[in-house]
Amino acid sequence: MEKRKLGNSGLEIAPLAFGGNVFGWTADEATSFALLDAFVAGGFNFIDTADVYSRWHPGNQGGESETIIGKWLKSRGGRDKVVIGTKVGIEMGPGQKGLSSAYITREVEASLKRLQTDYIDLYMSHRDDPDTPLVETLETFAGLIKAGKVRAIGASNYSAERLKEALDTSARHALPRYESLQPMYSIAERGEFEGYLEVLCQRENIGVICYYSLASGFLTGKYRSKADAANRARGSRVEKYLNERGSRILAALDEVAGRYGAKPSQVALAWLIARPSVTAPIASATSLDQLQEIMKAPTLKLDKDAIERIDAASR
Repeated sequence: MEKRKLGNSGLEIAPLAFGGNVFGWTADEATSFALLDAFVAGGFNFIDTADVYSRWHPGNQGGESETIIGKWLKSRGGRDKVVIGTKVGIEMGPGQKGLSSAYITREVEASLKRLQTDYIDLYMSHRDDPDTPLVETLETFAGLIKAGKVRAIGASNYSAERLKEALDTSARHALPRYESLQPMYSIAERGEFEGYLEVLCQRENIGVICYYSLASGFLTGKYRSKADAANRARGSRVEKYLNERGSRILAALDEVAGRYGAKPSQVALAWLIARPSVTAPIASATSLDQLQEIMKAPTLKLDKDAIERIDAASR
């Protein structure tokens, strides 16, 4: 399996990451173990999670995804064979959020305990915290790296302006810098990343691990009408794509998939993998069949005509 360097972090990851937001939500513990086993057996190594996953599910408190990954790691061993990325900053409860030194210092210990590991490979700021000085956050991360609890740091959901400010702050104070960015990016959602943010990441060699790579399942082609989305776990998230542009995108994916004997999901992920700015898209699965489908995406090499067909439909 091809491995790609993640910024200047020293971490190397396969060109497809597993989205652990489903663990403890739409995938129970036994299913999650089976999915992780198959993912690693397929030659992949990057598992993305966050402390807050999956607090939104009724009855959950947050930390469920990390806990399942931790149990899996303890059961299977081979910690050095996987790259674990987790995030901090989104509200875990009243007064429990942000990127202050006190909060990060407390929350990293909780994540380490749930993950049952001594270190986190990639620790990410889940969301910008305008109430905390960047230098305070970065100094805290520097301390965690020095202590061996974190190998590298990244940012998620940062604007181009704030990411540049963070990089400048790291350079000015000789602090570790964000080596990765996790933006929302897919064929269906191009506006947030393309432009100055993408240019900045390429110029500064920031690894990009994009989320919602399949637009909450829309790009698999299984949601083509409001009826398809009704009573589905992610149904409400795909309704915004059920319009003329969405229909054009699905038509292009169908056409390209037909030409390659592939699935629309594989084409959508292959389009991202082929983009020079992207290190690895994140995709999740809740069944082994779904996982086997998306794991074939890195072997699909789209030609110029296929990429241009998708670009034209999704502009």
